[in-house]
Amino acid sequence: MNMIKREAYMKRIRPFIGGELIKVMTGIRRAGKSVMLELIKDELTASGIDPSQFISINFEDMRYMHLQNAEALHEEILKRAAGITGKVYLFFDEIQEVEGWEKCVNSLRIALDCDIYITGSNARLLSGELATYIGGRYVEFVIYPFSFAEFLELYHTVTPGASIQQSFQKYLLAGGMPYLANLQYEEEPSRQYLLDLFNSVQLKDIVKRNSIRDVDLLERILAYITANTGSVFSASSLVRFFKNEQRSVSAETILNYIRYCCEAYLFYQVKRQDLQGKQILSTNEKYYIADHGIREAVFGGNMRDINLILENIVYMELLRRGYAVTVGRNGNKEIDFVCEQRGERLYVQVAYLLASDDTVNREFGAYQGIRDNFPKYVVSLDELDMSRSGIKHRNIRDFLLTEVWD
Repeated sequence: MNMIKREAYMKRIRPFIGGELIKVMTGIRRAGKSVMLELIKDELTASGIDPSQFISINFEDMRYMHLQNAEALHEEILKRAAGITGKVYLFFDEIQEVEGWEKCVNSLRIALDCDIYITGSNARLLSGELATYIGGRYVEFVIYPFSFAEFLELYHTVTPGASIQQSFQKYLLAGGMPYLANLQYEEEPSRQYLLDLFNSVQLKDIVKRNSIRDVDLLERILAYITANTGSVFSASSLVRFFKNEQRSVSAETILNYIRYCCEAYLFYQVKRQDLQGKQILSTNEKYYIADHGIREAVFGGNMRDINLILENIVYMELLRRGYAVTVGRNGNKEIDFVCEQRGERLYVQVAYLLASDDTVNREFGAYQGIRDNFPKYVVSLDELDMSRSGIKHRNIRDFLLTEVWD
């Protein structure tokens, strides 16, 4: 299997390797969490740890079904650990399949000299009453599908001669799911894989986990949000949409179903912020999809909706880099992304092409009246640099491949 080092994540995880905090990796199914466990094992082995000290269990593997409750797992680990000399390294993949896993993991943490790594595909993994068992004793890393830089690294092993422009065209359609490299990024097998992945997230991480009975309604909501990625959303407009289709459904039900999708890391909600009143607005948020390749496979039309897809790509890159992101309202204008991290701020406007004076004025004009000195960007597919009035214009490929935005 093709594996890249994913150094951006390893850099964050490395300081905690060997420490007592539980390392928790979350994110959408098949985004590469299991690979992260393998990379950590490689690093431990390279530092002189004997692999016989590792205990690894993937709870989606049928062979471990008998360990899907806290007591059975606890007993099994203690038994195996008894035969290990020195520190024990525990790797638990898709831990949410284990009933009461938090009690078990906390007890192992106390009973053994161990270093624990776990992965899970649901944001509720670390919330709820059981999570109090490990509260304050873990550190979480969200693992996302490939960034453009990571995609480029693997795509060049499959298509060595591809230019950055050609690679980006491929990325616009294929997205960043790691396994696609094993399919040589071929169109039909890739589409089938992403379709299966989407169905798997829907069934295992949304329907089953939340005991959803009205699967038809869920499918319609999924289709609607997927089609309208990055568009302003309101539950009441969706209620009206369903009413026209002779379906009576409450706003509360719709919002619950969308929340379940966000908990499965399929969608991300972005709230709106009033930059003048400095408050978060409670309506008209936007949703972006974890991987735009899934959207192309399920719904199609990425090239037709290119402006939304570029926005989606930039949004996910901002999350990867650790920013908290909101949509900014600046008077009657809107700024696509207001990004905050450790007291620093960054503004980003995304456009397809700055093809007319009107477009240029609209995109650069969004920053009018913002008096701070934080970096302000307009990114688009244009090749010419149109920076003006202290606002930086960047080609989107260059923006995504730049290591530090300043």
